[in-house]
Amino acid sequence: MLRRQLLVWLLAPLFLLLSADTFVSYWVALTFSQRAHDRTLLEVAREFSFYLRAGQGRLELDMPDEARRLLFSDPVDRLHFEAASADGVTIAGEGIPPAARREARATEAFYEGVLQGEPVRIIELQLPAEAASGRPPAVVRVAETKRKRNALAREILLSVVLPQLLLIAIAGIVVWVGVVRGLRPLERLRHAVAERSHRDRSPVAADNVPGEVGPLLAAINDLLARLDQALTLQNRFIADAAHQLKTPVAALQAQFEVALREPDPARLREGVQLLEPGLARLSRLVSQLLSLARNEPEAARALRLGPLDLNELALEAATSWVPQALGKEIDLGFEAAPAPVPVRGDGPRLRELLDNLIDNAVRYSREGGRVTVRVRAAPATLEVSDDGPGIPAAERERVFERFHRLLGSGQEGSGLGLAIAQEIAYLHGAQIGLREDADGVGTTFSVAFPPPG
Repeated sequence: MLRRQLLVWLLAPLFLLLSADTFVSYWVALTFSQRAHDRTLLEVAREFSFYLRAGQGRLELDMPDEARRLLFSDPVDRLHFEAASADGVTIAGEGIPPAARREARATEAFYEGVLQGEPVRIIELQLPAEAASGRPPAVVRVAETKRKRNALAREILLSVVLPQLLLIAIAGIVVWVGVVRGLRPLERLRHAVAERSHRDRSPVAADNVPGEVGPLLAAINDLLARLDQALTLQNRFIADAAHQLKTPVAALQAQFEVALREPDPARLREGVQLLEPGLARLSRLVSQLLSLARNEPEAARALRLGPLDLNELALEAATSWVPQALGKEIDLGFEAAPAPVPVRGDGPRLRELLDNLIDNAVRYSREGGRVTVRVRAAPATLEVSDDGPGIPAAERERVFERFHRLLGSGQEGSGLGLAIAQEIAYLHGAQIGLREDADGVGTTFSVAFPPPG
């Protein structure tokens, strides 16, 4: 869902930023608290060191009880102390673990430790010998539990994070409201599309559509327009096909019924023989309908193009039409290009294209006329010329329409041959057209192919 994705992409970085900021703030707060309490702990250790004396040739602690209570009493934390000689012998206090590491020439060191099962912060002071009083070198250690430190760190953290958390919450609400309001036009668009009837292919209208959604809406409307055009053509094709099939089927049915009522075997045979031309026309019509469906633009996905020679293809097609041309005493000629003319194409489909053009030329040429199949190079072009009655200028744009036939031609046909040829040419990226012959008699159909890639 787009809304969820937008919220995740917008809010997730905010919460990640809050998490990182919380970690950094806690580290800063803990460091600040540590430094503040370390200064206090250092002062306690120094104050404690003032009570070390030299007595009877050894180190002693001379500290009144009142000073001890004042120095080591704390309502929150517990403090521990230890005074030891330079050789590590404890003079007073508890045994506090010494520092594991110490920087060179450093007289003081802070480190962590555990005392009586509780984590503590420890300061260790190295006291040099004091010549005036005769005090030998000594070591002072003071340990303090970490309750005040942790409490101060939490207080600083909360004072920093709570306002940021509130700010993030406000930002999250603002982002949520912005995403919901921003996607409202898409929601209206979704409802507009979802509530439409499957028969309604008019453009989708949506008010206040953002500029980023405009191209999507334009693409949807363009798709609906193309779908409407395709379905309109399909419905028209179905209606035209039904009309074209209805007539020959009705005629065949009538002839068949008449033949069934004929008692004379000889006349029955004649009636059955009359069915053959009608069946042939019906078979050709069905074959052309299947061919037209097979060569729709959607068939381009299944088209397999390979290298072909137009000279060879046109010669083979022209040769196969010689018997039909001789039946009408038509001079069927072939003019090849001087050299092979390579193109990329689907051989069976291009052969079907030529068959339809030659069939159209032979069908409409006068008896004793001529038909010429010609191949040209640069660009690769197939031409089929005839000396028929020609096509009026007003009809030239319509001859490639499905089921369109010239009135008054006196020839039977389905009006699909040129439509099939045009579809096949379109699948090959070729341009099909017609022109009047140079002598003004007849028509020339030409198919110009793109250069082979």
